[in-house]
Amino acid sequence: MNQNIFGPHLTLDLSGCNKDKLKNVEFIFELLNNLPDKIGMTKITQPYVFPYSGLVPEDKGVTGVIIIAESHISVHTFQEKDYAFIDIFSCKPFDYEAAAEFLINAFEAKSVDKNMIQRGLNFPRERIIIGQASPIEA
Repeated sequence: MNQNIFGPHLTLDLSGCNKDKLKNVEFIFELLNNLPDKIGMTKITQPYVFPYSGLVPEDKGVTGVIIIAESHISVHTFQEKDYAFIDIFSCKPFDYEAAAEFLINAFEAKSVDKNMIQRGLNFPRERIIIGQASPIEA
């Protein structure tokens, strides 16, 4: 992995999903609560998950996010359209193929648009050398 990149960002657009799962707040909560452990990340909050019903009635669904030490994971579902958007953004590498497969199976998606991008091109990283002051302390 290029040392001048902040980290990987997996995006999944899942369609043809199980409608019961897309509208189930408890399912999304448990998914977000357990996913960090499954992909080797560090959960620092409980998931924040809520049903959404906005100005466009067919756009209702569930939105959830969990903050991880490495960044965040989010889920947005559209139960009337059998659709889910999922993001996993991390400052460290993870097995994105395994994560994608787990999520595709969890939602029983029939169609998938998967994208993996590297975020923070040329992100400035400083090496930490034990016993020496960091640039902030100098």
